[in-house]
Amino acid sequence: MKCPYCCHHESKVLDSRPTEDDREIRRRRECLNQKCRRRFTTYERYNGSPLLVVKKDQRREPFSSEKLKIGIMKACEKRPLGVGRIKEIVDDIERALRLSTDDEVNSNRIGELVMEHLSREDEIAYIRFASMYKEFKELKDVEIFIEEEMLRKKKAG
Repeated sequence: MKCPYCCHHESKVLDSRPTEDDREIRRRRECLNQKCRRRFTTYERYNGSPLLVVKKDQRREPFSSEKLKIGIMKACEKRPLGVGRIKEIVDDIERALRLSTDDEVNSNRIGELVMEHLSREDEIAYIRFASMYKEFKELKDVEIFIEEEMLRKKKAG
């Protein structure tokens, strides 16, 4: 592993342990360059088979947790939902997608998972995301969506 301080290509592992969610291995390393000897941390993650997203026009592209995070952050702009919680939502969604037996996932499934999470977290972010995801064309579309949501919540309890 290349040292981030001096760019020396050799280091030794001092400690390895799984992260809290068991999705990565945290390794504490020491540079073997006699002049540097600095310590740094690396993270190792299993990079299994690629997950492909099937878009509405049937194009396929690799799943990007970063793209998902950006979409959720847009919906949560100027809302109280913190970056840490958004990262947890992205991780939950990615975990759910990877647990499925398919290597391809429909983009609608991703949108539905985001909506499920945001509906529990922040109603305004939920409506913002829905307006992008469902591609509302008119104010009437938003109004109908909100009425349906209010009815659903009333029934739920």
